[in-house]
Amino acid sequence: MFSQYFGHYLLNKGLVTPEQLTDALEYQRSMHLKLGVIAINAGYMTPAQVEQIHNMQKRVDKRFGELAIEHGYITEGMLNDMLTTQKQGHLMLGQALIDRNYFTMEQLQSALDDYKRENGISKRQFNVVRKDDAKEIEQIFQSYGETLLAATYSDYVTLLIKNIIRFVDDNPTVEINQLKTDITAEWYACQEIQGKISMHTGIASDTRQFVILAAKFAQEEITEPDELAQASVGEFLNLHNGIFLVNMSNNGVELEMQPQMVSGNYTFSNPGKAYVVSCHMTWGKFDIILA
Repeated sequence: MFSQYFGHYLLNKGLVTPEQLTDALEYQRSMHLKLGVIAINAGYMTPAQVEQIHNMQKRVDKRFGELAIEHGYITEGMLNDMLTTQKQGHLMLGQALIDRNYFTMEQLQSALDDYKRENGISKRQFNVVRKDDAKEIEQIFQSYGETLLAATYSDYVTLLIKNIIRFVDDNPTVEINQLKTDITAEWYACQEIQGKISMHTGIASDTRQFVILAAKFAQEEITEPDELAQASVGEFLNLHNGIFLVNMSNNGVELEMQPQMVSGNYTFSNPGKAYVVSCHMTWGKFDIILA
């Protein structure tokens, strides 16, 4: 998931094109993360030191970690830490960008440092974030002052990401923000969840993204926001909420949901405490409303 967060950041900053990002995301699926990228991200080595070790490997038959230890750049403990993090998302994307010649090591280091700084993430926190998505999402809600439902919303959004990957698009990026004003959408699908916990859930989208979302979920050619498109988007929300209710029931919380509704040119009135979960894909975005 965090390769998508980092990728969306690079896209917004104009550091990569949509085509380059898509190519790198595809490429990273089949690659093995190199220790040099991990060492740079962790602050253990500079790009110049990594390049030096790579050049040495062209002359001697030794592993990267072995040479780095011999030259005093890292310790055994650092190497062990690096080996446990070889599948971390944003670093996999960084390695893919280097391998595809879209980034140099220096450019990757600069982008990573800027990303961490702009998102208020330290090196230590960044590692924790990658290892526990659900916990990080819960902390985001808590940072907005949400105490009662932070864990529930975290479970909802974590499942949402999984269901987007399963049924819609395998490269979503999710942003969570507190809703400050009313929100008006060209199309809005919504469903009420009731019981021990009451939740309003909605999908807000403009027409183009609404139609694309409908087509991807239905796995059919849909070109207009017609009845089929509306039924498809409504059913995606209903399916996701249904799985969420099953999970909640397994945890001892019984909930019910009302039939989903889909409306055009709809304004959702902010009740005072609501959240917008923006789901970004390479083809556009839609917003999930939680209140």
